Amino acid sequence: MFCNQCEQTVKGIACTTMGVCGKNEEVSSIEDLLTYAVQGLCLVANEGRKVGVVDNAIDRFVCEAIFSCLTNVDFDPARFQVLINKTVELREGLKTQVAAAGGVTTFASAAATYTPGASVTDLETQGGTLNFIQTMDSNEDLRSLKQITLYGLRGLAAYTDHAAILGQEDDAVYAYVHEAMAALTTDMDLNGLVGLALKCGEVNLRAMELLDAGNTGTYGHPVPTTVPLGHRPNKAILVTGHDLKDLSVLLEQTKGKGIDIYTHGEMLPCHGYPELKKYDHFYGHYGTAWQNQQKEMPLFPGAVLFTTNCIQKPKDSYKANVFTTGLVGWPDVAHIDNNKDFTPVIERALALPGFTDTTDQGSVMVGFARNTVLGVADKVIDAVKSKAIRHFFLVGGCDGAKPGRNYYTELAEKIPTDCMILTLACGKFRFFDKQLGDIGGIPRLLDVGQCNDAYSAIQIAVALAGAFECGVNDLPLSMILSWYEQKAVVILLTLFSLGIKDIRLGPSLPAFITPNVLNVLVENFAVKPISTPDEDLKTILG
Repeated sequence: MFCNQCEQTVKGIACTTMGVCGKNEEVSSIEDLLTYAVQGLCLVANEGRKVGVVDNAIDRFVCEAIFSCLTNVDFDPARFQVLINKTVELREGLKTQVAAAGGVTTFASAAATYTPGASVTDLETQGGTLNFIQTMDSNEDLRSLKQITLYGLRGLAAYTDHAAILGQEDDAVYAYVHEAMAALTTDMDLNGLVGLALKCGEVNLRAMELLDAGNTGTYGHPVPTTVPLGHRPNKAILVTGHDLKDLSVLLEQTKGKGIDIYTHGEMLPCHGYPELKKYDHFYGHYGTAWQNQQKEMPLFPGAVLFTTNCIQKPKDSYKANVFTTGLVGWPDVAHIDNNKDFTPVIERALALPGFTDTTDQGSVMVGFARNTVLGVADKVIDAVKSKAIRHFFLVGGCDGAKPGRNYYTELAEKIPTDCMILTLACGKFRFFDKQLGDIGGIPRLLDVGQCNDAYSAIQIAVALAGAFECGVNDLPLSMILSWYEQKAVVILLTLFSLGIKDIRLGPSLPAFITPNVLNVLVENFAVKPISTPDEDLKTILG
C-alpha cells in the first residue's frame, strides 16, 4: 500500500499498511485499479467526443467511479469489483460506437486494453503491482503535479455527482473530466501539468455553481436557523455525509412515525434550508466531525445513515445500527440501493430505545450562505467603512484527528472582537459552538455551510470586492484553511484558478507535493503553512 492522498498520512509520507481512515492495502490497490480502468474508459470517451459520440450515462458513471475512490467513501472490495467490470464493459461498448463513427480506438496506454482479474483477490493482486502514475524519467515533480490533478479530479467528480443527483449538469464538466483523465496517461511537461491542474480548479467552480443551483433550487436558499445540540424523548435516526436529497427522502418517509431526525458532521447546515426545516421531526444536531464517529455513534440510541463520504470503520458496538446509501460502502454493512427505500433504517430506529429524556446542550446558528450574507451587505459595507469591522477571516475546511488542529480553536478564540469569522465544512467543529458575540447585530461567526457550499463563500468574497471596487486579494480578508481529503484539494485549485493569494494552509502540507512544486505554489500564489495563532494574527492584522 502506498496511499498519500489525504492529510493524515503516516509520518507525513504515506500509509503503508493501514490508513488512519481504516483503508487497508487490498482496498487501496483495488481503488488504484479502478482509477486505471476509468482512465482507459476516458481515453475512449475523449476520442468519442471528437467524432460526436457522447453518452451521458457513461459521463455520470465515470464521475461516480472516480468519486468512489475519494477518501472515506467506499471500503468494500466487492463493490469495487462491480465498478471495475462495468468500466471495462462500457469501454468496449463505446469503442464499437467510436469506431463506427470513424474515431480512434487504439491508444498508447495499456489502460485502454486492461482486462480485469476474475476474482476480488485477482484484482487486488493486479492493483498491487500497478504503477499508473508514470512520468518522464520518473520525475518526482511531474508525479506530484499528476497527483494534484488526479486528487483534484476526485473532488470535482464528487461535486459533479452531487449536482447531477439534483438534476444540474453541464456537458463541459464531463468533457474536462474525460480529457484530464486521458491526459494523465501521457507524458506532459511541468507547464502542461500546471495548466491541467488549474483547469481542474476552474471547471470545479462551474461544478460547485451547479451544485449550489441544485441545492437552492430544490430546497430554497438557507436562512438563519437555530439548531439544538441536545435531544428530546423520541426514537431517532442520525444522518451524516453531505447529501440533501437522501435527507429529504428520509424526512418524507419518516413523517408521523415518532422518529426524530438528527444531523451529524457536514449535514448540520441542512437545518437552514426551508424545504428541509419545514419537517417538525427534523430536530437537532448530534456529535461533531467525521473523525469522532467511533466515539460518538456508540452512544447514539438509534439508527445511523451514511450518505456520500466520511465513513470510518464502524465498531461492533454500533455496526448493526449503521446503513449506507449512494456511493458509500463498508463490508458487511447494510446498504440501501438507489430506490431509496429507507424502510430498514426506519425499522431499526423503531426497534432501538431512542432518547428517553430531554437534554439541553445549547444551540448553534446555521444558514449564513451567500443570499443571507449579501442580504445585509449594506450593513457589512457600512461597518467596514466605519471601522466597526476591521477584518474578515475565512476559517474552514476539513477536520481530522491529526495533532495540531487545536490551532483552529485557539485562532477563533483569539481573533479580535472587531473581526468577522466566516466558516464552512467540518473544520468548524473546532469552534462552532463558541459564543463569539456580534457586530452591529450581525453574528461574528457565520456558518456558510458544507464544504459543498464553497461556491457561496467565493460569491460573498467576489460581491464584497465588487462593492469596494477592488480585487478579492485587496479585501480585508484572510483565508486560513484546513485540509484532509480531495474535495479540499479541488477547492484549493479553484481558489488558485481565481488568482486568490496568501492562503494559509494546515495543519500540515500535502505529502504528495514535492518541495519544487511547493515553491511554484509559493511563488505564484503566496501559499504558506499555518504557524501559531498569535504569530499569524500578528502578521495579518499588524
